[in-house]
Amino acid sequence: MVLRVFVASLSGSVTKRQQDIVRFLEANKINFEEVDITMSEEQRRWMYKNIPQDKQPAQGNPLPPQIFNDDQYCGDYDSFFEAKESNTVFTFLGLKPNLASKESEP
Repeated sequence: MVLRVFVASLSGSVTKRQQDIVRFLEANKINFEEVDITMSEEQRRWMYKNIPQDKQPAQGNPLPPQIFNDDQYCGDYDSFFEAKESNTVFTFLGLKPNLASKESEP
């Protein structure tokens, strides 16, 4: 299992959102790989191709950050934020809940 966060190092408007996700993962000691799509056309195409059609924007390409667990699409920043607010981030990421998480409560 590899959690991957697709980011764009040259995109100023989404940088804070990317940092929010990365900081959360680091703070919770969740292993992940940060993939910079500005440095790899192949990774950028892979990200675009693997985001489900119903999650694609009406116009243009989806913007980073985008989160995948292996090849399974988890979601974008807005989905991550909603999961974080409802204390369901581990489920959102396809991970077992952390013992300190409210998700682990019966």
